[in-house]
Amino acid sequence: MAPPPAAAAVAVAGAGEGGAHSVFVYGSLMTDEVVRTIIKRVPPSSAPALLPNYHRFNIKGRIYPAILPVESKKVAGKVIMGITDAELRILDEFEDVEYVRRRVEISLTDTSETMFADTYVWADAEDPNLYGEWNFEEWKKLHMKDFLAMTNGFMEGLEQPESKSRVETYQSFMQEIEQPEARTTQG
Repeated sequence: MAPPPAAAAVAVAGAGEGGAHSVFVYGSLMTDEVVRTIIKRVPPSSAPALLPNYHRFNIKGRIYPAILPVESKKVAGKVIMGITDAELRILDEFEDVEYVRRRVEISLTDTSETMFADTYVWADAEDPNLYGEWNFEEWKKLHMKDFLAMTNGFMEGLEQPESKSRVETYQSFMQEIEQPEARTTQG
């Protein structure tokens, strides 16, 4: 007798058997372009999902979001399935020290089924720079192009022997964007 669909989803996605991990994404990784830049492909299987009892914050001085547990809130995102062990290590590098990978229970928006997935939670739960609610559509319009350029730079640098962390890459990239005159007067 086959297990019920929800149990099958948990069995496949929850344990990461054969390197098939599921990752709940809620920020820049909801775009195929960013995923393709980081893991060199867009997994064919993804679904809209909700993460209960978490909130997606803006971060002062950053264009990407943070999530932390907040009772009675929920974060809309999507789950990407079929992530390999190697791809999960690359995502860990990308998320850097600002985030901690955690196992969470999410619900699929289309079916209300629940499943377990990995996600990246903001490491500093007491960070005073978190505020409001991060808006994905606004990010796509205002920041996606620059974020993609930064991500490309990070991925190219990751292949170098003296690679920078994603946080270092982001900070130097944002300084260049905010102070373009400094580049032209130094050259």
